[in-house]
Amino acid sequence: MDIDIEALAAHERYKLLAGLIVPRPIALVTTVSAGGVMNAAPFSMFNMLGEDPPLVLVSINRRDDQSRKDTAVNIRRSGEFVVHMTDEPMARKMHRCGDILAAEVSELAHAGLTPVPSKTVAPVRIAEAPVAMECTVYETLETASREIFLGQIRWLHVRDGLVDASNWRVNLDAYLPIARMGGWSYASTRERFEMR
Repeated sequence: MDIDIEALAAHERYKLLAGLIVPRPIALVTTVSAGGVMNAAPFSMFNMLGEDPPLVLVSINRRDDQSRKDTAVNIRRSGEFVVHMTDEPMARKMHRCGDILAAEVSELAHAGLTPVPSKTVAPVRIAEAPVAMECTVYETLETASREIFLGQIRWLHVRDGLVDASNWRVNLDAYLPIARMGGWSYASTRERFEMR
């Protein structure tokens, strides 16, 4: 099957690419509004870009009316955000953070997640998350449909027992992140294999 990607409408391209480029890690991003409301939202157009400097990328689409989502508004204003990795125990709470709420309502309270003060940025981190990366904006890109934030990791929080600090290896038996597939589908990472 050959597909002329340019001939597809934006929504068709989104469905196709989001279903083909899988599994994708999920960034549960916390930000703070100008009024002090702690916002949390999941994004699966996310990944690591490099280690020197340590960069992550979060891509946030605009709403149907082309307005910015609260997360993008907050990042643009403050230049700060916290990216959390989501694991199996907190998956349903992460998913509830995607519910459409008024800007003055905190998704953290709505989903039953516990806010904890961050070390270097104003947005809180989430106690239940296995990994939290405090970030400042390194660069911002913009397309017709989305804003793309490159964040430089300033501080890292990792659940006790996940990292061996003698060699900086992650204990993958204790780390059960989930990933986004297409539509409503998610994937666990329990089944793993090695190739040497």
